Amino acid sequence: MPAEPRVEELLARLTLPQKVRLLTGADFWSLHAEPAVGLRTVVVSDGPSGVRGAEWDERDPSLNLPSATALAATWDTDLAYRYGVAAAHEARRKGVDVVLGPTINLHRSPLGGRHFEAYSEDPLLTGELAEAFVRGCQDNGVGACPKHYVANDFETERFSASVEVGEQALHEVYLAPFERAVTGGRAWTVMSAYNAVGGTTMTEHPLLNEPLKGSWGFDGVVISDWTAVRSLASAAAAQDLVMPGPEGPWGDALVDAVESGDVPLDAVDDKVRRILLLAARVGALEGVDAGSHGAVVGSAPAAEGARRPTDDADIALAREVETRGIVLVRNDGILPLLGGAAPAPTSVAVLGQSALRPRTQGGGSATVVPVGTVSPLDGLRAAFPDATVTHATGALVHDGVLPFPLDEIRDPRTGEPGIRVRFLDAEGGVLLEEVRRATDLMWLGNAPVGHDFDAETDWTPTESGPVELGWAVLGRTALAVDGETVLDEELAVAPEDFGAALMAPPSVAARVEVEAGRTYRLRWTHPMTGIPSMPDGSDLPGVLGFTAGWRPVVDRPDDLIAEAVEAARAADVAVVVVGTNEKVESEGFDRTHLSLPGRQDDLVAAVAAANPRTVVVVNSGSPVVMPWRDDVAAVLLTWFGGQEYGHALADVLTGAAEPGGRLPTTWPATQEDVPVLDVTPRDGVVRYDEGVHLGHRAWLRAGVAPAYPFGFGLGYTTWSYDDVQVGTDPAGDRWVTVTVTNTGDRRGREVVQVYLSRPGSAVERPVRWLAGWTVVSADAGAQATADVRVRPRAFEHWDTDVHGWSTEPGEFTVEVARHAGTTDLTTTVEV
Repeated sequence: MPAEPRVEELLARLTLPQKVRLLTGADFWSLHAEPAVGLRTVVVSDGPSGVRGAEWDERDPSLNLPSATALAATWDTDLAYRYGVAAAHEARRKGVDVVLGPTINLHRSPLGGRHFEAYSEDPLLTGELAEAFVRGCQDNGVGACPKHYVANDFETERFSASVEVGEQALHEVYLAPFERAVTGGRAWTVMSAYNAVGGTTMTEHPLLNEPLKGSWGFDGVVISDWTAVRSLASAAAAQDLVMPGPEGPWGDALVDAVESGDVPLDAVDDKVRRILLLAARVGALEGVDAGSHGAVVGSAPAAEGARRPTDDADIALAREVETRGIVLVRNDGILPLLGGAAPAPTSVAVLGQSALRPRTQGGGSATVVPVGTVSPLDGLRAAFPDATVTHATGALVHDGVLPFPLDEIRDPRTGEPGIRVRFLDAEGGVLLEEVRRATDLMWLGNAPVGHDFDAETDWTPTESGPVELGWAVLGRTALAVDGETVLDEELAVAPEDFGAALMAPPSVAARVEVEAGRTYRLRWTHPMTGIPSMPDGSDLPGVLGFTAGWRPVVDRPDDLIAEAVEAARAADVAVVVVGTNEKVESEGFDRTHLSLPGRQDDLVAAVAAANPRTVVVVNSGSPVVMPWRDDVAAVLLTWFGGQEYGHALADVLTGAAEPGGRLPTTWPATQEDVPVLDVTPRDGVVRYDEGVHLGHRAWLRAGVAPAYPFGFGLGYTTWSYDDVQVGTDPAGDRWVTVTVTNTGDRRGREVVQVYLSRPGSAVERPVRWLAGWTVVSADAGAQATADVRVRPRAFEHWDTDVHGWSTEPGEFTVEVARHAGTTDLTTTVEV
């Protein structure tokens, strides 16, 4: 990496123990300061769909942006740049220097549990969006951290499993998004993954050197995923930073290894140099200007106590991203509900548990705590102020306990809204006491774990009858209602599931009869002893996830469906919101099937039979199968829509905005149709035997038609594709110029996609592959010109004989299309 004189001078002033100390985190989220060289602490934080900060605390809320799949569905790199800018604004507001995102692993299988947090099944779409996010974040003085390098496309046994993948697929598919983020976005950090590739764990892997630090020229810091560094061997590799700290496998052992000659001093110096350069870039190294390396000097995070609310413009961005990312996949003419052929509805039945309690984000470390969220029910009531808008649950989605509403709970001591929680030592002394304004709580690195924990609140229910009261946490817990124990139980998980269960623990509840308006004293006691460690023997210090909660009693699920059917039958339009839950899509585990949880499919079928004007809204971060999809009037795929979800959905339903999204991943008709499905290691190995054929490439090779192909999406207007021309610029990029016409009666947005194919190629290639795209807009009846850039890499392949990129001379077919399953225009180019 290029030398920066001031950094070199400061590096020379550090002793070996001082250098080594900088290579392990100071705590869960911070790097060590070193006053001797003017280095303040550098703070990192989980993202990428918002920035949580160093604490997971509802008293310091965060902007909840739509999920990565929602952003990817916009196919809009300018919007991705602005998304990165918003992340930087939140980071500075929270005192954060580096955002741990974007997640740019691929949607190899729809069963991937962390699917919602990554962009797409396609390496090019993923890489272009990642580059834009990284630039938007870093142009505003905050580091981005593309993750998880590399092939961490599954969650099952992610701490230990090894991926077996061919050299061509590794470079053309899995490394490709990281290459764009590094060479195009100039990312300041990259996170190494838990998994191994070819039997070598990623924190020790040669891939950290080549291509990352070698041919790509990465001059940033390789940050480990939390506890992913397990041995001193990684210190001799290109791993730079161990997280979290202060404990870790390097420390004194690394000092000894350098002094004995087992680890070269140059290796340590290179790591420290990178950390100092990162500090300069984020304004954490006094007096250093990294100049061409991208430093933003003086851009220190906001001081404690001086933080401002989230910018209104960033809240508006959350709404815009979701609006633009909603994908309309079916419409018999019912939409939009306003300004369309049919009169405006005077009554709307909004049905489903997710209509009232939607998922605005996925589970796991990407979770942030928003100041509030707008539900679909809220959004539709605001959009139809003169209509009768009713709601019925219809079917349960969530199978765990739900947090108590804040307006129903009070601190027993002060009477203020909230719940009092305490950590106690062996003698009953208070180690930490807080009054929290939510009952779904998480401590990451800042809880005195290993001691007793209790929680107490006064709860005043608003409805009489039976309810289930309980909790979600690992270990033994007891719940007392007005001093009487109603439940005492221990919850455990298999060792390999421990990491996921810390943030998404199992739950249990007991039935209790309650009376509306009466106040009950609820007390949970939880001795935190005997909790197991991570599968690799490490632990996550100071981590506790605890939810004090409730869930409704449903003895007759058919009655819920019948109630929804009656509401639908009485309404002009029925809007059914279905979706997944926190036990389906989250970090830490993969999905076992693609069906909607609970009786939601039955709900949709029953409502559609009662009201032909039924619109289904799918609130999931990744594909689900929809056996009713051809029996309803319209279907919208809305992802995890962020805190403005309900308003954005209403914008699209009413026609105030175009449903401009296009699918970033293929949606199957049935699970059995999916050509690449398995995510479960066999004997500790996941085999990527499909090679370069994944996502839409795999569907094309299999010759099976999905429900909705990659790139698919409808709008409220129609388009004709009129002409295509190809030219080459001096830099060697080809430009595919496509003329399109808006043939409908309103302004619209189209994503013009360009694919390449090479029939009869001597090289292993997909049937066809995405080479570029652009977004155009035009008024009714107007033409637009789409200029699609196709880089030389689109024509190249990874040559395993020379272990590098090559071009097969000859003719390539250029196919202009609305999605991966069709072709509108073709031409050829000679390479």
